[in-house]
Amino acid sequence: MTAPLAVLFDIDETLIHTGGAGARSWARAFDQLHGIPADIGEHTSAGETDPQVGRETFRAVLGRDPSHDEMMRLYSAYLWHLAEEIWSSDTYRVLDGAEETLRRLGRAGAILGVVSGAMEGAARMKMEPGKLGRYFVFGAYGSDSADREEVTRLAVAKAARLHGRALARAEVYVVGDTPRDIEAAHAADASAVGIASGHYTARQLRAARADYVLESMTEPFPGL
Repeated sequence: MTAPLAVLFDIDETLIHTGGAGARSWARAFDQLHGIPADIGEHTSAGETDPQVGRETFRAVLGRDPSHDEMMRLYSAYLWHLAEEIWSSDTYRVLDGAEETLRRLGRAGAILGVVSGAMEGAARMKMEPGKLGRYFVFGAYGSDSADREEVTRLAVAKAARLHGRALARAEVYVVGDTPRDIEAAHAADASAVGIASGHYTARQLRAARADYVLESMTEPFPGL
């Protein structure tokens, strides 16, 4: 096994635990705009993009589809509250082994990118307390597409442009904690690394056909 040339990381429960900062920010945004402190956990599941989370929760609590303008206002309110919640979250933490893995991959010559269902502004905010943004050269986000597979394809394409050629499946890894991350990696013709650090077990990630499965980032990373 050779070291990958590009490694694309999900953020939530793969690199960091926000301590519920995102859910609280969505609730505050819905309450501010519509008088309903909506709980996204009741209406969405792990691995969905921010546009999916916002729209599905809106439909569930308000009983109709949101307009474009309503979604834009919701995004803005969410980001405003997240900028406060991410810094006041008592249980925010960088997951064990994450930073050392990023450093080792960088030293091995892999280019690192973010592939996140979060909007770009939210993704960057979530990494700020842990100072993880310094490791990533590029990224693709939920603000690029509501479809996680499309987001992943965009990230893989950016990695290929930076390398100046198409990358084979064995040369680009997508790392995430949900079956959706694994499905998206395969849809983008990349290798999938499942990390059982979130809501899914190692067995569930293997059942989703991850190419590699780790219990946590403290375990040796494939190719290193």
